[in-house]
Amino acid sequence: MMMTSEWAIILDEADALCEMILSSEPANTLQEAYKAVYSDAHLVEAIHAFGRMKEQYEDVQRFGKYHPDYHTIMKSIRQQKRELDLNEKVSALKLAENDFQDLLDEISLLIGKTVSEAVKVPVSNPFFASGSSCGSGCGSGGSCSCSA
Repeated sequence: MMMTSEWAIILDEADALCEMILSSEPANTLQEAYKAVYSDAHLVEAIHAFGRMKEQYEDVQRFGKYHPDYHTIMKSIRQQKRELDLNEKVSALKLAENDFQDLLDEISLLIGKTVSEAVKVPVSNPFFASGSSCGSGCGSGGSCSCSA
């Protein structure tokens, strides 16, 4: 691929967009929430313990209810997940992650629409999916109004 002035302009604009995203409020909120969670030694240990429990859970899932520790591990992983979910710092981090993902989805849709109305952009939020040119009805036998 030859580097032309058009490509250089596109790369400069991409860098500028990246800087705007990284300096946005959702990005700053996400960074602060991340620091709050991972600067708490007790919370970090609980997250690592949950990760170890997830490994045991995956082992139990291979055998199902026939695994000797099935009930113990299933109960323990639910309790640990609930404790983490109820932690204010963890819930703030999850909300910040969702807000940042919404920002990225919105930017992706804007860029996709700029290229073409027919561009399908995968998004995590159903609100943004309804704004795409090709909604969720494409695989349902023609109920969609797109021209795919």
